[in-house]
Amino acid sequence: MTPRLEIEYCTQCRWLLRAAWYAQEVLTTFPRDLGEVALVPGIGGVFEIRLDGETLWSRKADGGFPELADLKRQVRDRVAPDRDLGHTDRAG
Repeated sequence: MTPRLEIEYCTQCRWLLRAAWYAQEVLTTFPRDLGEVALVPGIGGVFEIRLDGETLWSRKADGGFPELADLKRQVRDRVAPDRDLGHTDRAG
């Protein structure tokens, strides 16, 4: 079974474009490692990113939004741990 990444975003806050941007970036970096990236509409200021049910980022718990490099490293560590992310690995 291939991994499923979920990005739940607040429709009231109009965070669809932000969620779609994260989805595009993750799909571009991991085109064969993820089976699905789902955009899940929510309310109440929610912005959470989950991989197979495990929360990688929660706006309420972690504050704000994740840095893209950090998110890519978290996804990589779970779905393709041997992958070199190039400049993303060296930026941290």
